Amino acid sequence: MKSVILVVDDDKTNLMLAQKILLPQYRIAACNSGAAALRYLENNRPDLILLDINMPQMDGFEVMGKLREREETASIPVIFLTADNATGTEVRCFQLGAMDFVGKPFVPDVLLSRVSKTIELDRYRHNLENVVREQADKITRDARRLGRIQESVIVGMANLIESRDGSTGKHVKNTQAYVKMIVNELHRRGLFPDLLTERYIQNLCKAAPLHDVGKIKVPDSVLQKPGRLTPEEFETMKLHTTYCRKIIKMILGDVEDEDYVRMAEDIAVHHHERWDGTGYPTGLAGDDIPLSARIMAVADVFDALYEERVYKPPVRPIERIMQIMMEGRGSQFDPVILDVFTEMLPRLREMLGIC
Repeated sequence: MKSVILVVDDDKTNLMLAQKILLPQYRIAACNSGAAALRYLENNRPDLILLDINMPQMDGFEVMGKLREREETASIPVIFLTADNATGTEVRCFQLGAMDFVGKPFVPDVLLSRVSKTIELDRYRHNLENVVREQADKITRDARRLGRIQESVIVGMANLIESRDGSTGKHVKNTQAYVKMIVNELHRRGLFPDLLTERYIQNLCKAAPLHDVGKIKVPDSVLQKPGRLTPEEFETMKLHTTYCRKIIKMILGDVEDEDYVRMAEDIAVHHHERWDGTGYPTGLAGDDIPLSARIMAVADVFDALYEERVYKPPVRPIERIMQIMMEGRGSQFDPVILDVFTEMLPRLREMLGIC
């Protein structure tokens, strides 16, 4: 299909001459003013515009400015036409974004050559943009696929670690779901606005399964003990929060960005800290405890109470769990986060299939 060229010139003779030169190879649309050209462009997109500079009412420079203001016309290549051969005029043409500059009176071979090369360059640009867009889309798809694979591996590894204490791996899935529920509700209510960006929320939900990864180094004799731990055994169990930092760096350090790795470390190291500063491993208190860890603390304790463990039966009903957790409001848990969580009881009941 022949390319369409819009010729804009207030001189009828020039319009006719341009058409005579170009018609054998191109389809031509002609306008005798800038205003007429802009009206034409409201419903048509030519492959090239030949635009006269010296026109009454609206000169070519003004028309060019309006073309560049509109998204629909901004990328159409333009060749300026003028009898003014001053260097300043030519410089201004290119400063405004023209692809080329053709003097009057027209020399047929020169006009044809400039038009042909400009259209060829524009087609090359479009083809290159399409290739770049296709490659970018492919990279995005591949990155998402690899991300899903990587996340599945991480969750699978976390499940294997959790299964060592006799659980079925539900703890990883459950706590991730509770964390997602809590953080989305906090964001919906406009709480912690400086922290809860979209990226923060994504990293938090993705990192949640790694909160107990340090348990891989805790002996089975402690992890699988059916009864209450001795003080010495509890000290051994507490070490899982400090083991995790090296493990997370080892498995994520070379494949994930720093923000995500830091998030995973904060959750794993600090989710047993307490709001009043009596938790472990570092005794942080209040807002000094990373927000991600404070959210995980609520999710982790709820699931630990709700699900059966090798060392305890499940707590029922769910209202009893909320009552137990509320006893730790302002001492064990961030009161704001705990209040939001308890107010989501109807949604929790629905999620858990409780009538």
